[in-house]
Amino acid sequence: MTDARAALSAIGQLADAEIDIGNAALQLARVDAPDADWQAAARHLSDLAQAAVKQAVAMEKEDLPARAAALAALLAGAFGYAGDMETYDDPANANLIRVTERRRGLPVALGVIWLHAAKAAGWESHGVDFPAHFLVALEGRKTQVVVDVFNGGQVMTARELRALLKRVEGEDAELRPGLLQPMSTRRVLLRLQNNIMTRRLDAGDLRGGLRCMEDMLLIAPDQAELWRQAGAMNQKLEQVAAARDCYQRFLVLVPEGRVANGVRVQLDILKSMLN
Repeated sequence: MTDARAALSAIGQLADAEIDIGNAALQLARVDAPDADWQAAARHLSDLAQAAVKQAVAMEKEDLPARAAALAALLAGAFGYAGDMETYDDPANANLIRVTERRRGLPVALGVIWLHAAKAAGWESHGVDFPAHFLVALEGRKTQVVVDVFNGGQVMTARELRALLKRVEGEDAELRPGLLQPMSTRRVLLRLQNNIMTRRLDAGDLRGGLRCMEDMLLIAPDQAELWRQAGAMNQKLEQVAAARDCYQRFLVLVPEGRVANGVRVQLDILKSMLN
């Protein structure tokens, strides 16, 4: 397999529908943990895919709830994947290699495993950016089944979604349009990597956080806000030329508006530092 960052850069040029979510998350994990056994993780992903294919063949005409139950039996049951409730903030929970080793992870990391298996089975699925808790939806022609992969693939009814929302946003929160909108594959991967970046920044590792942001930009080079954040990180590190380049890339993508005006102010500050 090619160099991990070269692979990420190639992924950044793909249309979203062409991205292999398991492979992309594996490349991010290789960058994050270069000494980890990524080849074993790759073999494991292949084993998961083969098991999912066999499962799909055996239940070709089953409905969405049956498919959700089958994936739960495979991933949470046979392979033992579960949410890490004891050491939730451990950075390993967002690294796919470590997740495959430990069979524990954050909701979005487990979601990658579920989406990888569902795609292998030929079943339509997508991530759901529910407030503070990533979910996965299996899709039918006119309906979907939403599951909580952190809790063994529990099917989430409207009542359970409302209860989850209230735990996150308070007792006055109610379900509203847009909460179950599908996430693109890129957005799922960025959410996965954002967990690692946030933990590095919380630990005071600004340079490590910036490296993580740079990896995110490899797979999502058209995400303007990431360029702005990378510029701000470089500016804090007094890496003036790099900050300038990031801000200028942001302005190519977002030339007008309040945020663009703020970025121009920062560029003026950087120019004065270079003179």
